[in-house]
Formats: sequence, structure tokens, C-alpha cells
Amino acid sequence: MELYSINSLLTGLATQSEILASVAVQLTQKTPRTTKSGKPYLDAQLSDTEGSISIRVWETLPWYPELNAAPLNAAFMVSALWRQTPFGPDPAELSLRPLTPKEEESMLAGSDNLRELQQKDWETITHLCSTIEDPRLATLCHTFLDQYEDRFRRSAAARGYHHARRGGLVEHTAGVMRTASALCESYPQLNRDLLLTGALLHDCGKMWENSYAEHALTMAYTDLGELLGHITLGIEVVNKIWSSICTDARRAEWDPLSPPSEQVRLHLLHLIASHHGSLEFGSPIPPKTPEAFALNHADDLDAKLEMMRSAYESSPALSAHIRQRKAPLPGNVADPLPRVTTNNS
Repeated sequence: MELYSINSLLTGLATQSEILASVAVQLTQKTPRTTKSGKPYLDAQLSDTEGSISIRVWETLPWYPELNAAPLNAAFMVSALWRQTPFGPDPAELSLRPLTPKEEESMLAGSDNLRELQQKDWETITHLCSTIEDPRLATLCHTFLDQYEDRFRRSAAARGYHHARRGGLVEHTAGVMRTASALCESYPQLNRDLLLTGALLHDCGKMWENSYAEHALTMAYTDLGELLGHITLGIEVVNKIWSSICTDARRAEWDPLSPPSEQVRLHLLHLIASHHGSLEFGSPIPPKTPEAFALNHADDLDAKLEMMRSAYESSPALSAHIRQRKAPLPGNVADPLPRVTTNNS
């Protein structure tokens, strides 16, 4: 039986009525429920690094006892004839077995394509950081990457709408940094060092708001994430690192620089505080500098294009070129116009 990722399974079911497939997953949610007649069943969520599916497991099914007894984050190979229903994918003729340690390690690392994508994005991040000329911001970025690489590379950029997967924060951050760098080419009045640093750190608080344990696909809820939120946490992270790098030797080296270090720190904090664009979207302050406006739009653009990519992959087709709306996009999604090609060989 062919091995699918959850994402490839959902993509296939968008155009096919049924698929015979195996998926390597973790049990990331399990809620016991009862029918109106009092019969028990499970609402189970199965996840890999690229997505999740929810299934109902009725008491009469042979795999009910094993899933009912399994702890959260138990890893399985699930094989079934998958059919698309109005309520989502429904497995028939299902069988499951525990993953071997090697299979589980591979599942946590993601598909070959996802691993390659995230590695390239990590290299983009480190390369763009190496081009920052302001020694204060360069030191801040390198210190951040050294201290938080592992946590950063396994965090998500969101819980549902975009890059909501293990490693998604690296993908989103790289996209925002690429866009920020391109904007500086078009608008050379922008402070490139400041904008790139803001792009790197704007969502760093999501390492606690949207974090994964080292060997789990469950995005934990933490007191820090829930009580403070990623913008507040990001400001705290930047202030903490800034304090640690401002040694006496560096202060003496940086004092002659203009603008003053305290102004650099303040403008960077403003980028983090304002990157959602307005109070209604969660920013405590709206953008008030050119770099803050640029970061807000770069952040929003990368998120929106990822939402559309996901819609093209998994939303049901309504016609030849239209797919069903996927929240929070404002309407149904139309296929993009292909690039021009020639029939000449």
C-alpha cells in the first residue's frame, strides 16, 4: 500500500472519490463521545508534520480498543481505503500498527520535500543575517540563532491559518525576510539592517505560543503563550538578548556608532510591537515608521500566499478553475493565470 503524507492524501481526495493509502501519524487528540443512543465513540485527530485529519472511531470497529487505550502522541501506521465525505476524510477497512523507532523519527522529520524546503529556508535566514552590516543588529541576530535554533526550527507560525506545522516558523520567517530584502531593493530609503532583523524576530515569541515538544506533533498550550502572547514574548526575548550582548567591551565599541544603540533597540521593538498592523489584529501600537509598514505588509503577504497555496492543494473544486473558500480568505479561490509558454520545441 502506497505511503502518503496527510497533505498528499487531502490533495488527492480533493479530486478523487477514494484512495487506498497508508499514513504515518501521531495520535494528537482523542475525545471520548457518545451518540444520542448512548453508544461510545472517539473523535480522534491524526497528525504528521504537514497536517492533521479528524476521524470518528465507532465502538463497533475493530481498531476502537487500540486507539481508545493509546496515549496521546502514540505513533501509528494507519492503512485504509480513504473516502472524502462532507465531514472530511473517512477511513474504511482500516488497519494500524505502532511505528518502529526509525519510522517515527522519519515521520517527525517530515517528507523529503518538506525537509528540503525547510533546510533551504533555514539557509536563507542565516545568509540574510550574514548580510546585516550594523554590528549591534548582526550580533543580536547571530546570538538569537545560536541560542534558539532547535526550538525555532520545530515551532509553527500559527495554529491553523498558515504555516501551521512543525518547522512552519522557519518557512514563514524566511519568506518574510526574502520579501523584506526585495522591498529594500525597490525602496532604498528603508533601513535594510533594521528591517531584516525585524523580519527575523517579529514572530520569535511563537516559539512559546506555537511550540512543539521535541518528539511530539502536539502543539502545546503554555502559560506564557496564553497569558502574554507572541508579541509581548518577542519583545521580552529581544530585550533579554540585547542585555546579554551589551558587554562593557561592546559598549565601548558601539558608543561611537550613529544612530545610538538605544534608538536602534527602540525601533526594533516597534517593529515587533506593530507588525500586525492595527489594534484590532493584536498589535498594541500601529506602524509608525517606514520599516514597520514594510514589515506589516511583508508578513501579511507571506501568510496570505501560503493560505492560497494550501487552498489550491486541498480545497474542493467548485468548477474547472474555482476552489471552495478556505478561512480566513475572503472568498472562493480562483486558479492563478499560468505563465506564458510557447509551443515551439
